[in-house]
Amino acid sequence: MPHSELMPIGAFARHSGLTSSALRFYADSGLLPPAETDPVSGYRYYSADQLARATALRRLREIGMPLAAVEAVLGAGAGEAARLVDEHVARVVGDAAAAQQKAAVIKSALGQVPALPIAVLKGPVLADAVEQVLTAAVHEPGMPVLAGLRIEVGHEAVTLTATDRYRLSTRTLVPAEPPGQTWAGTVHGDELRAAAAGIRRSALVRIEAVPHGIWLRAAGGEDRHCRLLSEEFPDYRLMLASLGEVTTRVTVAKEQLLRALEEHPGERIGLHVSDAGVQVVSVSVSVSAEGEDAGIPLQAATTGQELRVWFELTTLYPAVSSAIGPDVMLDLRGEDQPVTIRSADRGDLTTLAMPVRSGGQGQGQGQGQGL
Repeated sequence: MPHSELMPIGAFARHSGLTSSALRFYADSGLLPPAETDPVSGYRYYSADQLARATALRRLREIGMPLAAVEAVLGAGAGEAARLVDEHVARVVGDAAAAQQKAAVIKSALGQVPALPIAVLKGPVLADAVEQVLTAAVHEPGMPVLAGLRIEVGHEAVTLTATDRYRLSTRTLVPAEPPGQTWAGTVHGDELRAAAAGIRRSALVRIEAVPHGIWLRAAGGEDRHCRLLSEEFPDYRLMLASLGEVTTRVTVAKEQLLRALEEHPGERIGLHVSDAGVQVVSVSVSVSAEGEDAGIPLQAATTGQELRVWFELTTLYPAVSSAIGPDVMLDLRGEDQPVTIRSADRGDLTTLAMPVRSGGQGQGQGQGQGL
């Protein structure tokens, strides 16, 4: 190939994002040999066709992939390459989690700060509660606390709370042993969720507080450390105290309501509550000749005022699906006020969901004000 169609190593380095020294290393390793090498000067030249491979190589190395794995990815088809990348990322994430756990042990030993026992709970109950309440958490840039779970230990109960500002879930647990003192902290939600699988298999789990974290000590299992988040958790108690009077109450079979939400089209869902029961309607539903929306009717026990209230599906569905028991109770306060969703016969898990302002707004518009 004529030199006029080739790039010297310096130009190729600028185009590919790799340094000249890195290109020499990858050439010597066989991953990216030059298109041509001058036999006299030893200068290396690369073709434009090699840029895609060079860019892929750079990106794979940026995620810490070893050379042997890089070679396998570059030589594989698209599907196999994607699988190999996923396997590598899973190993990195697993190694990072293991390093965090080991680091927590090291810091505890270095600081020699005794752990503070704060609560003893049944493992399966705690695991279920963590997963249920964390359905209201969210990863939002600039607000890491919304991905956390608030743990508050009183003299008689342990309360778990999470919120994404449009939903709030809270559950109160009765400890296996009376807590010796009060304590409160916001725990890293992802780490707590990962720990749930292990603590589920333990009859009792002891929660101990240390600086910047908590330990979950499972009888006969592996101790797990979860970090505390330093940001201030939203003042949800003030919001709960300021809730208006319930004007409409609905009791409906959980599975029946979930099935209606799954089957109905659209991302915005309405609940039309009347003496006849509940209809699940959507923005796109047309009005029939009798003047009633052609929604999905549900058998339900209703009391109070007739009301139509609208939700984003992504707000309402998780709140209903995490409820405990076969029936859910919805306490409504108006079309623009938070709705309380809880089990009809087991009220220790309570979720608040914020409606949207109007079902007639176009899809994709804002959810309205938060909790």
